[in-house]
Amino acid sequence: MKRALAIILLVLLADQALKVWVKLTFTIGEHIPVGADSWYYLHFIENEGMAFGMRFGGENGKLMLTLLRIAAVTGIGFFLRRMTLQGASSLQVTSIALVFAGALGNIIDSTFYGVLFSASNAYEPAVFLPAEGGYASLFHGAVVDMFHFPIWRGRLPEWLPGWGGEPFEFFQPVFNIADAAITVGIALFIVAQRRQRHPASDAETPLVAPAASVAAGDAQAGVGAVE
Repeated sequence: MKRALAIILLVLLADQALKVWVKLTFTIGEHIPVGADSWYYLHFIENEGMAFGMRFGGENGKLMLTLLRIAAVTGIGFFLRRMTLQGASSLQVTSIALVFAGALGNIIDSTFYGVLFSASNAYEPAVFLPAEGGYASLFHGAVVDMFHFPIWRGRLPEWLPGWGGEPFEFFQPVFNIADAAITVGIALFIVAQRRQRHPASDAETPLVAPAASVAAGDAQAGVGAVE
């Protein structure tokens, strides 16, 4: 359990420290190259929907998404505890701990940031605990995203049906540390499952399979992010 707690605390501290710094320093939409080659950028956006900038309609949708994240992370936490108590492998524990930490990191944003910060805009950074109150009610905050990796920019081949000649960028979505933790966690879980030669007879399998289902569903719902 110590390994899982250490991973969760490390991811949460890094995720929240960077998000708060970006929120209080950047104006919305600000796009800053990092490094001499500018191969990646800090690009401040606020994600009101699912992971990697996808949206989930309206205020009611935002509330449902936040509550779904809370329910999912509760389930993930329950199975993570069972896994550690019953001797799951370190790789399995690490993978689910990363998913749990990423989900919780995005929950903090969507639950509390609307109350704690003023609205970000294109002219000035947000303010922490503004006198006039935050920009949204509890559970209706937006998730802070900032990593942009435009690995390749160009135009699609003319012969491609429908999209020929159109501008294209890979990788376009903007994400955060929590989203990355969820993605890496799910990838590690798949690797851990493949390493089990006899999953039917392995005592770990009944414990991790439900956690994987919850984790994957949470990531698709936008916990990553990936929430």
